[in-house]
Amino acid sequence: MLAQQKQQIVALFQAALAPILAGTDLVPNVVLERPRDPSHGDIACNIAMQLAKQLKTNPRELATRLVAALQAEPGAQGLIESLDIAGPGFINLRVAAAAKQSVVRSVLEQGADFGRADTGKGHHAIIEFVSANPTGPLHVGHGRQAALGDALSSLFESQGIEVTREFYYNDAGVQIATLATSVQARARGFKPGDAEWPESAYNGDYIGDIAADFLARKTVSASDGAPATASGDVEDIESIRRFAVTYLRNEQDQDLQAFGVKFDNYYLESSLYADGKVESAVQALVDAGKTYEDGGALWLKTTDYGDDKDRVMRKSDGTYTYFVPDVAYHMQKFRRGFDQAINIQGSDHHGTIARVRAGLQAVNIGIPQGYPDYVLHKMVTVMKNGEEVKISKRAGSYVTVRDLIEWSGNGDVTRGRDAVRFFLISRKADTEFVFDVDVALATNDENPVYYVQYAHARICSALANWGGDVATLAQVDLSPLTESHESQLLAKLAAYPEMLQRAQAELGPHQVAFYLRELAGELHSYYFAHKWLLDDNEALKLARLALAAATRQVLRNGLALIGVSSPDKM
Repeated sequence: MLAQQKQQIVALFQAALAPILAGTDLVPNVVLERPRDPSHGDIACNIAMQLAKQLKTNPRELATRLVAALQAEPGAQGLIESLDIAGPGFINLRVAAAAKQSVVRSVLEQGADFGRADTGKGHHAIIEFVSANPTGPLHVGHGRQAALGDALSSLFESQGIEVTREFYYNDAGVQIATLATSVQARARGFKPGDAEWPESAYNGDYIGDIAADFLARKTVSASDGAPATASGDVEDIESIRRFAVTYLRNEQDQDLQAFGVKFDNYYLESSLYADGKVESAVQALVDAGKTYEDGGALWLKTTDYGDDKDRVMRKSDGTYTYFVPDVAYHMQKFRRGFDQAINIQGSDHHGTIARVRAGLQAVNIGIPQGYPDYVLHKMVTVMKNGEEVKISKRAGSYVTVRDLIEWSGNGDVTRGRDAVRFFLISRKADTEFVFDVDVALATNDENPVYYVQYAHARICSALANWGGDVATLAQVDLSPLTESHESQLLAKLAAYPEMLQRAQAELGPHQVAFYLRELAGELHSYYFAHKWLLDDNEALKLARLALAAATRQVLRNGLALIGVSSPDKM
């Protein structure tokens, strides 16, 4: 049932209740639910049982009065087929067939806009994801973040919310220094295993590639920054650092391009220090009286905000702990006008949540409690040929996003990207996920993305065999759609807009993948149960083709939202 139809039914209940509640201060909360047993109807409502005690009446008698009033409402005609009372006072409704069938026309008329809403208009959200240190290629964990973040951003946009996709570069700290010394060692001719090789150095082949280009005095550019030209001097550690960071940012740009993810903004951690924003945030916390000195360190009173103990902000050596720039960064997010901020990070960041939120509350600039929201994901295990894959030659110690795309597409980048993006959002973020490359390559219903895409291709094939103008199907008579498979498919199509709304509110893009698999399942079952291209019943043929075309559109809409293609042929 479409959302507007549900709203109409709620309005009918409210109109029926108005004379009953006249003279009281009761405000009815009409909730419509799907009955556990489909044989009981399409909708159940327990409003009579809610109000009976307050009205000092029998709930079944109240339900009887409501049913009579609803049946007399002109607006119920063509929308409600029947009303029944069950048990102590449940009201069960059956929606009229024409109302259920109307979803086909809505889908075909709205096309790519079906499911979209403007309920979030005027809201501004920033969704930060990937945010990898520029110290190596993106690994599969970053891939899971990219898939989750981009899909969640699209979900927010589907509800009318203005979204900024942001990548936060951790380009300051120990890991960047390690990158520079690793490249310097390779530039000096050392390699992993040599006695001169630093113990903490990065061992991947990419370090050798950077060193070679540095010695060749090449120039590299990242998507949003100034180009860096290598000096070629192995003693110039600052030139090595700048060149290596820019080189790897460019590599990560290419990884993201292969993955089909684009960011609106890149924010450098180093800029927080360079622009004085970290010092400013610390001073604001001191001025608010939320800090104290102890043992030569500066502490934040995070226990005032629910943390299990106070946290060090500035160590005795004058350096800041890692959550302090995060507080400064999120102050900037709020000041930039984002009323909602969402961070997609690995579950190992769980410990920073309370500290960052405590700092944002303590600074007392009007940031709401619970800001920012977090979506924490668990690790991804990669399986190939029945064995776990842990090491990539290029990265040295982990599987990269580009590895996964290449393996899953068998050389076809689009196919590989589709598989990786679908697979990585196909489970709740907080569950561990096993990515089986062999399943991603399979061309059967064990491969979920193939299963969904094949439903789309199957409809394209049927419509091509028909050879008619698909645009005319929006006007056909849908009354012949009376089979149970058709009713189930109609209901699933009508559920799409509410699914998007719920997935956005719950920060759960996995719900889109769940829905698409269920919709594809309904379509495949319908295809095998009933012939579409009938020779002896033109009206039924056109109605079934209209239903198929609407299903194709919703499959296409859902796949586009999660960044997956909709092939016409497979």
